[in-house]
Amino acid sequence: MSVTPLPPLDRKQASAAALAAKRRSSLRWADLGKAIGMSTEWTTAALLGQHPLTAEQAATLGSALELDEVVVEALTLPAVRGKDVVDTSEPLVYRLQEMVQVYGNAITELVREEFGDGIVSAIDFEMDLERVADPKGDRVRITLNGKFLPYRSW
Repeated sequence: MSVTPLPPLDRKQASAAALAAKRRSSLRWADLGKAIGMSTEWTTAALLGQHPLTAEQAATLGSALELDEVVVEALTLPAVRGKDVVDTSEPLVYRLQEMVQVYGNAITELVREEFGDGIVSAIDFEMDLERVADPKGDRVRITLNGKFLPYRSW
């Protein structure tokens, strides 16, 4: 009896499969990051399709999450970044957008005052998320750390 090979997956399908497998497992995102020697935040974003994984990283995570070979292979495809892969109706994502709507112009002005005319890179970038204990209810601290890139004149 011959086995029909599974059709190739795209990156969004692989991410959905990885997320479903993670939810079935007892693993935490931090466990997966440690498994490949990367930060929790980067690893989470990578498994959700925002960064490509090396073949070795994909194989390690595939083994930890018991993923099919076609899913592991698809995790090495180029990332699919942008608004079409982010559910902006998800309440936490919506609130992050609200924070940018309220504070975006202030952040822009403060960055310009401190650094000059330019942008904060999302390419040369790191993020950290941590729980901060507070007697009135725990808080979430999100640190966004991007390289400043000045606009150039020519």
